[in-house]
Amino acid sequence: MSNLNNNQRIRPGDITLTEKVVNINRVAKVTKGGRTFSFTALVVVGDGNGTVGHGLGKSGEVIEAINKGIEDAKKNLIKVNVINGTVPHEQLGKYGGGRVLLRPASSGTGVIAGGAMRAVLESAGVTDVLAKSKGSSNPHNVVKATFKALTSMRDAISVAQLRGISVKQVFNG
Repeated sequence: MSNLNNNQRIRPGDITLTEKVVNINRVAKVTKGGRTFSFTALVVVGDGNGTVGHGLGKSGEVIEAINKGIEDAKKNLIKVNVINGTVPHEQLGKYGGGRVLLRPASSGTGVIAGGAMRAVLESAGVTDVLAKSKGSSNPHNVVKATFKALTSMRDAISVAQLRGISVKQVFNG
């Protein structure tokens, strides 16, 4: 479903990525000797220029969980269509109970989005967008729904190539 070719892989070593921790969760395992605590960290990485990824890290220490999440996110990088700082068109993304709506916005609007979506969109380099999280507010599902919406977006050039027509004809019908 992604608009990326299979042979076009993004190498995290080639670009400088910024990390954002979306969510840290403490989980407890009850054993005979008491409670054992461990942590999960949901992390989003991006270069602010159309490349973004998300990952989950689990460990007994918070910092170690974040580092594992960053490494996992670098393995799941995708390329996003960002045109003039906004998304190309309106798109709905669904994952589990999480549903997100992304709409293009005029320049100067800013990123109007909730916490988990904001981290993904800012890491991708989107500067102007109207976004709404509908359904579940679970950060894991919201992040994955946002990724689904971003990967299913197409720009006018790729639509024109797919249809075998000029870019002008795409807008004029």
